[in-house]
Amino acid sequence: MEKGKGLARRWAVELHDASSSSSSSIPDPPGFTRSAPDADDAAGARQRKDSETAWKAQKAWEVAQAPFKNLMMMGFMMWMAGSTVHLFSIGITFSALWQPISALRSVGKVFEPFKDPRVDTLAPKLVFIALNLAAMGLGVWKLNTLGLLPTNASDWVFSLAPAREVEYAGGGIPLH
Repeated sequence: MEKGKGLARRWAVELHDASSSSSSSIPDPPGFTRSAPDADDAAGARQRKDSETAWKAQKAWEVAQAPFKNLMMMGFMMWMAGSTVHLFSIGITFSALWQPISALRSVGKVFEPFKDPRVDTLAPKLVFIALNLAAMGLGVWKLNTLGLLPTNASDWVFSLAPAREVEYAGGGIPLH
């Protein structure tokens, strides 16, 4: 509606001219009380920083323990894939190897949001690394179960020298 036409709204406020109205003419909303900053604000700020530090430490531990959930899921998937060599089992196995490797490469980036002088992230990082190494161990175990790791002597036959003949047997009738 244009100005002067129709009924004006009681709740509408004209914001174009700041000099005509002062901030004291607008009442405070219900439940709001103005108070001067005092020692309680400093204690409140300190308490907020302490709670933020505790929150960061808690979240760092949650991130550090996240690979455990992935470890259990990957173990179940590898169990479901079976012990025969086929496309699905090889894909699951290499996924079980690739995920921990990529997680270990980005440890610094994962814990970057929790970087704070008051938050110790060394222990969560060590737990994160240990769980990812365990996940890699699970993947290597699955490779061995599938027979894709060269762990038997027959896997290395090509590098052995031919066996020396110990005995020569001959016999029969000479054919000339």
